[in-house]
Amino acid sequence: MENSSVRVFKFGGASVKSAEGVKKLVNILNDQNDSLVVVVSAMGKTTRLLERMLKGYIDGNNAFWQDFDELKRFHLSIIENLFCVKDNSCKPKVDKLLGDLETMLRGKPKDDYNYCYDQLVCYGELLSTAIIADYAKSVRLDSQYVDIRGVLQSDETYREGNIDFNASRLLSNKTFIFKHESPRIYITQGFIAGTSKGTTITLGREGSDYTAAILANLLNAKDVTIWKDVEGVLNADPRTFANTIKLSRVSFKEAIEMAYCGAQIIHPKTIKPLENKSIKLFVKSFLKPHAEGTLVYQCDSAIDYPPMLIKKSNQVLISLTPLDFSFVIEDCLSKIFATLYKYRVKANLIQSSAISFSICVDNEEHFLPGAIDELNRNFEVRYNKNLELLTIRHYTNETIIEHTKDKNIYLEQKTRSTVRLVLDNQQ
Repeated sequence: MENSSVRVFKFGGASVKSAEGVKKLVNILNDQNDSLVVVVSAMGKTTRLLERMLKGYIDGNNAFWQDFDELKRFHLSIIENLFCVKDNSCKPKVDKLLGDLETMLRGKPKDDYNYCYDQLVCYGELLSTAIIADYAKSVRLDSQYVDIRGVLQSDETYREGNIDFNASRLLSNKTFIFKHESPRIYITQGFIAGTSKGTTITLGREGSDYTAAILANLLNAKDVTIWKDVEGVLNADPRTFANTIKLSRVSFKEAIEMAYCGAQIIHPKTIKPLENKSIKLFVKSFLKPHAEGTLVYQCDSAIDYPPMLIKKSNQVLISLTPLDFSFVIEDCLSKIFATLYKYRVKANLIQSSAISFSICVDNEEHFLPGAIDELNRNFEVRYNKNLELLTIRHYTNETIIEHTKDKNIYLEQKTRSTVRLVLDNQQ
């Protein structure tokens, strides 16, 4: 049953990359009359910085301390621009988080890379919410901080946590209480959750959208709004393609297709928890909060979409041929997919012939070499790097020609509504 008084807002890193962004976020919250659960990502490019630190930490390259100093300066600078010196209760909290992170970095890394990733990278969200929640309190916003790790419970699949919806629903309804004497707004982290062992786990890259959708499902929220630095869902990434078009409406089905193909506007797992309870999703600009944005919803009627372009860079096309030149049948496919699963390499595109099998994957430098080494035991392996995977939904022939001109096409798949092309990365 819909809880018509509760809405879920999610703010991405671009919206809180500065003190001005944090103030804008709080102004948006102040404009609302509904009860809110506010999900916040790490500030700016903090996640990338933490991932770089992790690499140095794992590799034993002490240059990562320069990144740690940058992380510290960035967050302390935001604090200085938000709080007056005399009334800065936030700084001790941030100092404690940074101290805990430093202690971890001075220890020896665990052998499990995925575990290390989650225990370190989570600090981006912990820092951002500590700052934002304290600033909201300082301007007398009726709000409360919540550590989501005590609410969303997951298994121990590090970097790709699977939420226990039953356990998390009980904890959510005990935590997010909306009564007369309770706070109107709760501020919490996206991207992370907790395990029964008390460790931190992440929900996949860009997983804050997914957090918002999970909480909306658990709380039977009225709707979800994702606040971004663009005016809604566009037919292409404006950083990559010119003359983009804003879509006023997108069906859940289309959003799932876009996310599966690599569109970064919405996390791939976001739609299912919303669709299961018919919860509407709005994508809006935090720079223009009163603009229309895009509605993503359950829609059975046809929507006339323009060509939708999605590009995934840094791709590797792997071609496999059995060493004995046998057919690529079920036994071969089983070995291939078992290896990909073992090394957590996701196939973005696959194609087979009688004696060869091609896979397009992300160039995940920590996992891909191991997968290739294992595949070499049963197959002749060839691969091309520095490629891009271009997906065009609702394509026209003119669109295909425009975006493949002067490029080598390594692989092509076409259906009535979608064409997918592996291309060289020349501009």
